[in-house]
Amino acid sequence: MALAAVRAGTTFDPGLVLGAMGAAVIAIDRDNVIRYANGGAEQMFSCGANHLCGHPTTEFLPPDSPVLALLEQARGNAISVAEHGIVLDTPRTGHRTVTVQVSPIVEMPGSVVVSLHEQSIALKIGAQLTSRNAARSVTAMASILAHEVKNPLSGIRGAAQLLEQNANEDDSILTRLICDEADRIVALVDRMEAFSDKPTVVRQSVNIHRVLEHVRRIAEAGFARNLRIIESYDPSLPEVLGDRDQLIQVFLNLIKNAAEAVPEEGGEIILSTGYQHGIRLALPGSDARRHLPLVVSIQDNGPGIPNDLRPNLFDAFVTTKTTGTGLGLALVAKIVGDHGGVIEFDSVPRRTIFRVMLPMVQDGDV
Repeated sequence: MALAAVRAGTTFDPGLVLGAMGAAVIAIDRDNVIRYANGGAEQMFSCGANHLCGHPTTEFLPPDSPVLALLEQARGNAISVAEHGIVLDTPRTGHRTVTVQVSPIVEMPGSVVVSLHEQSIALKIGAQLTSRNAARSVTAMASILAHEVKNPLSGIRGAAQLLEQNANEDDSILTRLICDEADRIVALVDRMEAFSDKPTVVRQSVNIHRVLEHVRRIAEAGFARNLRIIESYDPSLPEVLGDRDQLIQVFLNLIKNAAEAVPEEGGEIILSTGYQHGIRLALPGSDARRHLPLVVSIQDNGPGIPNDLRPNLFDAFVTTKTTGTGLGLALVAKIVGDHGGVIEFDSVPRRTIFRVMLPMVQDGDV
């Protein structure tokens, strides 16, 4: 079958059309054997079409998967069926939430076409916008605090230092405490001022692997010296369009969080890079839309992120650390957003993955 184009006399190869789709598309015969898989299916199931085709669906999906129930429903009623919010959680797919549509092939009784569209793509962009709004709230708060808090704190600290000159030993401990706490609050406000709306991203061509290598050396020399760091990079990736120093800050923060989450014995962090099709996002302050094919993943084998923190993980002051300020991930989200990128995470016990999707350098960028 050929697909006719709008322009007369032009036809498209169906395989090329299906291969260009971001959704996973597979054709399954009456015996539940996969007979066709597009590029989206290869990506979702982490294997090539040659390995998918000719094999039963139960090699890739558990027998009790709702997807298989939809296959039987479509066959039995000879109609297209769809269901939202189906969870795929297999070694090949990882944890994904998908919309599944199954349509019978009328000319081939018992055969169906299955489309699996990952809902998280839309959720990623929505979460990114939420993170930007949270960052703007912190920006406004920082501006107020800088004016209304730092000035009086300076006076309080100066008064404490004057009292300390004539204080006895016990009172000196208290005046020193006042000074230390005033300094701590000023440092907190200074950190919040990093959320300024000023355009601070200096975009240039950046080799993301050199950034990760630099961050890894810092980590191994300090907070991750007793951990195992595994690197799995795609050396063919093009360069990132971004600010090198800010990207170092992003990945240093994410790797530090991972290092603090892993167990003391057997702690492991996996750094990986890859190429992913299908995600586009508007650059801040621009009408242009940019592909985000470059994916950097930071995976740890810690206990996972508590369920109650996940919806607001990138908001300011949300943290699992007893001594943390909760500004690290909020700042990460802001920097990634300023780059026109997306950050997301998946978390189950012993496998938490943060993924940062970034734009690549295109002609005319630098």
